[in-house]
Amino acid sequence: MQRLVLTVVVCCWLCTSSVAQQSQTGGLPDAPSASAQTQTAPPRGPKPLKSGADFVQLLQRKSLFFPDLATNQGPLSVRQKFELAANNSVALSTIGKVLIGSAYGQAVDHPEGYGQGGEGYGKRIGSGMARSASANLFGTFLIASVLREDPRFFVEKNLSFQQSLKYSATRLVIARSDSGKPVVNFAGVLGPLAGEALANTYYPERNRGAAPTLIRYASDMGWKFGGNVLRQYWPTINKKLRLAPLTAEPAATPNQP
Repeated sequence: MQRLVLTVVVCCWLCTSSVAQQSQTGGLPDAPSASAQTQTAPPRGPKPLKSGADFVQLLQRKSLFFPDLATNQGPLSVRQKFELAANNSVALSTIGKVLIGSAYGQAVDHPEGYGQGGEGYGKRIGSGMARSASANLFGTFLIASVLREDPRFFVEKNLSFQQSLKYSATRLVIARSDSGKPVVNFAGVLGPLAGEALANTYYPERNRGAAPTLIRYASDMGWKFGGNVLRQYWPTINKKLRLAPLTAEPAATPNQP
């Protein structure tokens, strides 16, 4: 349990560090220019939520659901990949997946070592969030940065439902490089596997080992496929339900053969 708590704390620290980095500016100039002296930079901190409507608007921002939905064709820097990994770890889609998975685990008493009741459900939620954060740290950040892969999901337009299912499945194993070329999706394939391997350090002893790790990994890939299908249709869903104002259309890839 101590290892689980430590892992969750580290993941939270990574997310907090990412938010802090986004608010920092570049190095200070030797001397401010005349034009800079006449300009007053607007405050960059978050505005206080003055009403319930403001809170609803905050939850309706598209990036809170799917931060990895590409909105441009340009490559991500290493820092941006780290920020994306942190944002993915606390996205509403991730939280929803963890809550549903933890509820199912509670119903079937898995992992058995966590027990039942509120404490057992809390442990399942904590381990689920830690597994997601680990997978993002290894895949979205480390592997994608080293191999120069783009870990985002690029929506492909004008596909039938069957074609969308096929495209969503192929995105599990095929990704884009930073230069825009199709490559093997090592970040998406190996990231979750590394996260599940790390989970063996805090999972109950009876749920460790090769077989439980592979079962969790298969579940992760199944969730990822379902998430890809939802991402493929998210711009349409977002537009029809008016969930959030679209400031930029998600970047689309050319039609795949």
